[in-house]
Amino acid sequence: MKENPLRKFIYLSIAAAIVTILLKFYAYYVTGSMGFLSDALESFVNLFAAIFALVMLTISQKPADKEHEFGHSKAEYFSSAAEGALILIAAFTIIWSAVSRLIDPRPIENINTGLLFSLLASLVNLGVGVTLVHHGKKRKSLLLEADGKHLLADVWTSVGVIVAIVMVKFTGWLIVDPIIAIVLAIHIIYIGYRLISRSASGLMDASIPEGDLEKIMGYLDSLKEQKIEYHSLLTRAAGRRKFITLHVLVPGKWTVKEAHDRADEIEETIINLFDEPVTVHTHLEPVEDPASMRDISIDRQGIDQNP
Repeated sequence: MKENPLRKFIYLSIAAAIVTILLKFYAYYVTGSMGFLSDALESFVNLFAAIFALVMLTISQKPADKEHEFGHSKAEYFSSAAEGALILIAAFTIIWSAVSRLIDPRPIENINTGLLFSLLASLVNLGVGVTLVHHGKKRKSLLLEADGKHLLADVWTSVGVIVAIVMVKFTGWLIVDPIIAIVLAIHIIYIGYRLISRSASGLMDASIPEGDLEKIMGYLDSLKEQKIEYHSLLTRAAGRRKFITLHVLVPGKWTVKEAHDRADEIEETIINLFDEPVTVHTHLEPVEDPASMRDISIDRQGIDQNP
């Protein structure tokens, strides 16, 4: 399948989660820092999220069947929503741990060693996170992009913890650690909210991005010179796949074969405008008939008709 290359990025994410778990828990082990412990716990969320993403990716790549005739590409939205929820859980876990440390401050041991291992874990997450977000946007995969943003959110957490520990080292202000952790947790909550919001929009059949829609309309508008018009352009996105339907108005004197061949050409051209999978359906109408010019909604009702 064309989507198979995405799988290697999920394996990379799983490997990164395992490595960072080991590094961060060692940082906690040698320092006893609650900040390092919270950071390590978030990496467990990363591991679970990456495994869940792999499962959803496998499902989304399954071909259409009798029960799912439009394919399984929406499975990616479930993964993205789950990752958003996991990010929220991690953020509230950090806040909970930070509040307990505010109430009962404790000294931190072996700070230099802990900082070194935490920094190494952050660099691993940064490299893998940037890679996943880049390829997620490039390949129009919300699943990869969500997983990458999750890792980058983890980097922000780690940076906050590192800054707090450094301040504690030089000032002795133990309260700095939990305060910075809470501030970063709020930022992470925002990231989780955005992921869940995007997933909800996709599950409700949101239209394709405005830029993609303009690309389609630009091509269709160019057909007017050939006395070919269009209307009732409806779009939706399901994971990486785009679904596009429209009415194509052609001269009534054309034969059925001529009109059908032209419609096939239009569909193929629209498909070739994009790198990701696209499904296009056209409906032919005579351009001379005034009734053909009425826009048709998903219920096949003209805009001038009452529901």
